[in-house]
Amino acid sequence: MGNGSPGTPVVHGFPHLDTVRSAITALYRRLSPEGVHTYGTSLVPADAAFSDTDDLHLGAQRVARALVQHLRLPDARMVVGFRTMEHAASVELTAGPEYFIELNDRFRTHRRDIGAALAHEITHVLLHRLGLEFPGTRANEILTDTVTTYLGAGWLLLDAFREDAVSRQKLGYLTPEEFGYVLAERALVFDEDPSPWFTSPQAYTAYTKGRAQALHDLRRPPLTAAGRSGRRRYAKDRRYAQDHPGTVADPTVPYAFETGGTELRVSFPCPTCHQRIRLPVRGRVTARCGLCRTWLECDT
Repeated sequence: MGNGSPGTPVVHGFPHLDTVRSAITALYRRLSPEGVHTYGTSLVPADAAFSDTDDLHLGAQRVARALVQHLRLPDARMVVGFRTMEHAASVELTAGPEYFIELNDRFRTHRRDIGAALAHEITHVLLHRLGLEFPGTRANEILTDTVTTYLGAGWLLLDAFREDAVSRQKLGYLTPEEFGYVLAERALVFDEDPSPWFTSPQAYTAYTKGRAQALHDLRRPPLTAAGRSGRRRYAKDRRYAQDHPGTVADPTVPYAFETGGTELRVSFPCPTCHQRIRLPVRGRVTARCGLCRTWLECDT
C-alpha cells in the first residue's frame, strides 16, 4: 500500500479514472450483481474506531476482525504487526487461512487511520481469493482501492486524507477525488450518504468533487438525462456517422457509432458498471445493462 507520508505531495483530480472504471466492471463480472449487492451496507464507523487508550495490538486485531466480517472472509485470520517500513502497510498473500499484515510503525501513534490501512490490505486478501487482479503493480493497487471503496470499507481511506499548510497525508493509490468518485458511485447504487462519517474536512471536499463526476456520468448522451449541449453534439455526431460509415470514433466523447450490416448502432458505457452497451439507433428506448442489470432511459 502506498505510504502517503506527510512530506509527499498529494496528486488531485482524476488521472486514473479509466482504470477505476475498468475495476468496477471487473468487480461486477467476478461477483455478479447479486454478489455486489450483498455488500449493501458499509462498514460502520464504530467498527473501525480506535482510541489512544485502546491496547495497540488488541485494537488492531479487533478492527481487522470487523473488516474480515464485512468483506465476507469468515475463514480468514489476520495477524497484525508493526515495523519500520517504507510503505504504509503490506500483506503476505498465501493460501490461508492465516494472513500476516504489517503496518508502518507510525500507526502506533496515528491509530485513527489503522482501519484504513487494514481495509486496503484485507481487500488484497479478498481479491487474491477471488483470483481477480490487473497486470502491473500500479493498476492492481488501483483495483484494490476501488474494490475496497465500492464494497463499503474504502470511505476509511478517503477519511485518512488530511492536508493543511504544514502537513499532508493520503493513503492508497487513488487521488482523493477518485476515492470520492467511487464512493459516490457506490452511494448512488445503494442509496447511501457517507458524508456524516467523514472526520476530515478535506475528505468531504474530495467526496463532493467525486460525486459531481459520478453525477456527470448519468447525464451523458445517449442517456435521456443528457444536457442540451450534449444532445446537440450527439445529434451532430450521429448525422456524421450516418453519412460517413466506418469513421473512427471520437475519443473525446463516451459514445461511438458502429455500422453492423445496414443498421447504425451506438455503443456507450453503462453509468453504473461501465461495461459498454450497444443499441440500434432508433430513437427513444429503455435498455437494460447485460452486466449489472441497470435499466437505462436512452434516446439513440
